[in-house]
Amino acid sequence: MSSLVTGFHHVSLIVADTARALDFYQGVLGLTLDNTRPDLGYPGAWLNVGEQQIHLLELPNPDPLNGRPSHGGRDRHLACRVENLDLLIESLDRMDIDYSLSRSGRRALFCRDPDQNALEFIQQTAI
Repeated sequence: MSSLVTGFHHVSLIVADTARALDFYQGVLGLTLDNTRPDLGYPGAWLNVGEQQIHLLELPNPDPLNGRPSHGGRDRHLACRVENLDLLIESLDRMDIDYSLSRSGRRALFCRDPDQNALEFIQQTAI
C-alpha cells in the first residue's frame, strides 16, 4: 500500500506575543511573512519556509515553559533544513541566542524560540 500522506503543508507553533516571535523568525532566521493567508479571528502570522509554512498562533500556551529539556533534541521539535549552518550560527551568536549542536554527528543544531518551542536546523545542501 502506498502512503496516504505525501508531505506537510504547515506546522503551528503557539506564541505569547506575535510581534516578539516575528522578531525571532524574521529577524534571526530571515523567514518571510505570507500576508495572503486568511485572518482566523485571533492574532498570529504565517511564515514561508520553502514550499511549507510555519503558522504562529498567539494563544494561551497549555504547556509549561520551564523544566523543558536543555537540549531541544529531547523535546518535541520542528526540524528545518539549512544550506549553511555557519551563517545560522553567526545570526544566533549575534543575537545572543543559546543553541546546542546535534548529538547525532550530523551538521545540525537545536535552539528555542522566545516561547521555548524547540527548533532543529540540519545542514543539507541542495540536491
